[in-house]
Amino acid sequence: MTTQERNRQGFWQSLFGRDERQEPREEIPEPVVEAPSQEPGPEVEIAPNDPIVAYFASASGVVEIDKLDLDSPALRAMKEADIKVVVPLVSQGELIGLLNLGPRLSQQEYSADDRKLLNDLATQTAPAVQVAQLVRQQQQQAQERERIEQELRVARLIQQTLLPKHVPDLPGYQLAAYYQPAREVGGDFYDFLELDNGHFGLVVGDVTDKGVPAALVMATTRTMLRASAQRLDSPGEVLKRVNDVIVPDIPPNMFITCLYAILDPATGLLRYANAGHDLPYRRRTAGGGAEELRATGMPLGLLPGMSYEEKEIVLERGDSVLFYSDGLVEAHDPQRDMFGFPRLQGLVGAHRSDGPAMVNFLLSELARFTGEEWEQEDDITLVTLDRSETA
Repeated sequence: MTTQERNRQGFWQSLFGRDERQEPREEIPEPVVEAPSQEPGPEVEIAPNDPIVAYFASASGVVEIDKLDLDSPALRAMKEADIKVVVPLVSQGELIGLLNLGPRLSQQEYSADDRKLLNDLATQTAPAVQVAQLVRQQQQQAQERERIEQELRVARLIQQTLLPKHVPDLPGYQLAAYYQPAREVGGDFYDFLELDNGHFGLVVGDVTDKGVPAALVMATTRTMLRASAQRLDSPGEVLKRVNDVIVPDIPPNMFITCLYAILDPATGLLRYANAGHDLPYRRRTAGGGAEELRATGMPLGLLPGMSYEEKEIVLERGDSVLFYSDGLVEAHDPQRDMFGFPRLQGLVGAHRSDGPAMVNFLLSELARFTGEEWEQEDDITLVTLDRSETA
């Protein structure tokens, strides 16, 4: 007995009263018909350059797969998966998805009414799917930005922890240091070392990468330099030792440029070796101008068994040396012209003030060159060593 029949019987009984002589009828439970279980169909991978993509993007409505004849791996996979019709989901002229259907349970063909219903469904579904895709994309981008920001915070913490907290007081000399990280923290570092016999070590380097990887390599290099400098009195031997230790374990496509110098404060003798770093400039009291301090050597971490040329000069009273990183010389102005080495050398030679004033002067010249809208591209490190005129 159906629900409708029961309701109708109840209506007539209410209207005329129940026949007491009629024995109650035993209700026969209605059979339960279980729907056949449905399992999700197999996923079909479609390459972006598959010709069926362009076909679906231009199709107007339901597409019958068995009637298609294209040289398409995706089409063959659809036929093997027994997909009968595909409804392209197009929003604002862009194909954003597909609705795949297998054969009907009745084994009948999809009717015109079925196709109209599917087309209406696609028209309403496509914008919602596009919004969902955009939301998911924005969520993924937000997660990626948060991951990058967290990495940058860790990298900055590593650098700030390892860079010198203050500039040492060196009688007869004046030291000045400036470090400004870019937003994407690079691998610039500098260090001051108090050595045996009253000697003084100075390091300036740059790891060719950014973020946490560069910060970790910088930390390792700094540690190795400090350990080697306490045992070896030769700048060239120190760089050679550090290179041989770093080469086996440095990540691919990374290396370190580094200049290491040892000063004897009593005599002004400055011995230095250079592992591919930007050349320092020496400004003499007598004669004016600035000269490059050249010494050859491969960057650290590229090849084992490298040797490093060692040079030396004597700093006279009033002489000054500028050590720096490429973030200064490779800065660009609005026309994409580079600050460059010749400009820096000319500025160093023309400016006669001591270290802190030299640093401020160079930074003001950089700001004038790049303009107010400049976004710093790389870390900037400046270290000056001046010998007092009365030392």
